[in-house]
Amino acid sequence: MSQAAAAKPAGPLPILSNHYVDPHAYPDGVAYLDGQYLPMSQAKVSVLDWGFLHSDATYDTVHVWNGRFFRLDLHLERFFSGLEKLRMTIPFDRDGVAEILHNCVALSGHRAAYVEMLCTRGASPTFSRDPRQAINRFMAFAVPFGSVANAEQLRSGLHVAISDKVRIPPVSIDPSIKNYHWLDLVRGLYDAYDRGADTALILDFNGNVAEGPGFNVFCVKAGKLSTPAVGVLPGITRRTVFDLCAEAGLSVAAADVSVTTLKTADEVFITSTAGGIMPVTTIDGAPVADGKVGAITEHLMALYWRRHDDPTWSSTVRYPT
Repeated sequence: MSQAAAAKPAGPLPILSNHYVDPHAYPDGVAYLDGQYLPMSQAKVSVLDWGFLHSDATYDTVHVWNGRFFRLDLHLERFFSGLEKLRMTIPFDRDGVAEILHNCVALSGHRAAYVEMLCTRGASPTFSRDPRQAINRFMAFAVPFGSVANAEQLRSGLHVAISDKVRIPPVSIDPSIKNYHWLDLVRGLYDAYDRGADTALILDFNGNVAEGPGFNVFCVKAGKLSTPAVGVLPGITRRTVFDLCAEAGLSVAAADVSVTTLKTADEVFITSTAGGIMPVTTIDGAPVADGKVGAITEHLMALYWRRHDDPTWSSTVRYPT
């Protein structure tokens, strides 16, 4: 600062507001935090929360389709496993969290919903840098269902670009803990956008294909399916594909998938709670096989959505009457 600037008389201090006025728009939905059910626009997290400052959090997402949760038990199992591995605690057991999720959906009225449960490290009342001093914070919300792929992309297939960005190695972050460490994925996504693609896949530490922002990938060759084995989130939809393949008599394995293997596959698809099983028909600007959605992909997509009405894989939301 120059001497002239320092000598200039200071103006009056700005007014200190007694509450925050949020100018932003939010999707229609219901959130739960601190024992309260609120509109999405009222759900807030402190700027001092370790989840915000350090991405110190775990979460899980489940979807509701036609008024039914799909495979909620598996999502709860993974969420509580993440809590344990990160040494976080919440004041609810699995039934308690399930009830909160049901309430969020029922209060929102959404028959098709994207539902998230999350726990942040929280904040320390003294701003301590010791994570053991932070008070863990559980939250949940339900908003309208959104898919990685839109209706046209589900019909004709996605265009995916393979970025040279490398996924955080599992020796650094256990990929079985669903987390918000997404900068590698986001950088890959911008690489894909720069190349005119819809979304991205990034590599593992050995140069093989890993996963994309929020999804796993499968390829089909000579009727056999494979999906990356290491350095990826073991997705619930990924697991569902294994279950469906077992029922359909299809061969599927988790193994290294090279870039060449993916590009020369007969079929490619991605899997996510946000969209289910979604076809990929173009990779790096070149068609996958004949550039059309493959027969095995179509068959698995049909099986996947059919199972949403199966009471062994889904549970009904208790909407108000």
